[in-house]
Amino acid sequence: MADEPLVLGIETSCDETGVGIVRGTTLLADAVASSVDEHARFGGVVPEVASRAHLEAMVPTVQRALDTAGIVASDLDGIAVTAGPGLAGALLVGVSAAKAYAYALGKPLYGVNHLASHICVSQLEHGRLPEPTMALLVSGGHSSLLLTEDITRDVRPLGATIDDAAGEAFDKVARVLGLGFPGGPVVDRLAREGDPEAIRFPRGLTGPRDPEYDFSFSGLKTAVARWVEQRRRAGEDVPVADVAASFQEAVTDVLTRKAVRACRDSGVDHLMIGGGVAANSRLRAMAEERCERAGIRLRVPRPGLCTDNGAMVAALGAEMVWRGRDASAFDLSADSSLPVTEVSVPDPHGAVHAHAHQALGGGV
Repeated sequence: MADEPLVLGIETSCDETGVGIVRGTTLLADAVASSVDEHARFGGVVPEVASRAHLEAMVPTVQRALDTAGIVASDLDGIAVTAGPGLAGALLVGVSAAKAYAYALGKPLYGVNHLASHICVSQLEHGRLPEPTMALLVSGGHSSLLLTEDITRDVRPLGATIDDAAGEAFDKVARVLGLGFPGGPVVDRLAREGDPEAIRFPRGLTGPRDPEYDFSFSGLKTAVARWVEQRRRAGEDVPVADVAASFQEAVTDVLTRKAVRACRDSGVDHLMIGGGVAANSRLRAMAEERCERAGIRLRVPRPGLCTDNGAMVAALGAEMVWRGRDASAFDLSADSSLPVTEVSVPDPHGAVHAHAHQALGGGV
């Protein structure tokens, strides 16, 4: 094996079939097959539809990644896959595929945590993570503050959402405004044309007696819905851009305020922001402003690496190989509620994959 391990990563936790290939901290390929259009008519992700889409997209997406990287499968040093959290059926497709490739190629298998992968993807653009690093992960299913001492085995949750995650709130507000699914990108785009101070929407869990690092966006979502409903009931036009901007300002205000506070309280001078909502332009701008004032170094991946992708899984897998962490067993299971404290799912017996087969013909 080379000093910098070559690892393929598979991500299927939701509606994106992602396959990435990483050598050390260098991204060689990032292939994605999205099924978002198939879910749009339902106004949200349908698990059965997502699972079927992963099944159909898996082999061609893996091959596209190999071709882009200019390698054959037998060149790989390991296969990494999201073992959880996520949609159970979708995760099973990815885990099953990863097992098959690893077994056929005689390569170690690494079942890794989706959230830890979102943190590790920063290494592909900014170099290895400083330790410790504070991570703010914001997506459709998660809003979390995580203290990362060792990305391969020590990620500690400081706070999380107690109801709607930030991305979920974006989708629901977009539905109220008739903007379609997914809501994040269109709300972000419309907000640039609106006034973020036009409407003072509530900032959840920011009172003196509220949990310092937890998040709540359900009340904000409800406040937006009621405001819009009252305008429509009165026969008045709804200033969609102003609503979008004011809602987005409330979300990003809470997220960045709590993240900076967590850094200060923990004595950490690096903040990493990841997850799909990290692509939001206002969140990125506000985080940069507040981190600069607080003397905190900010790391945010480019938008394409914020959403679910295989590159982030490959990045964490490569770090696992580089640090000599235990591989997973071939009876690895998908875990839809895998806690972030379990960065990987190692083989409980510490067994070597002695029964793995050799690859045939230099490729799969």
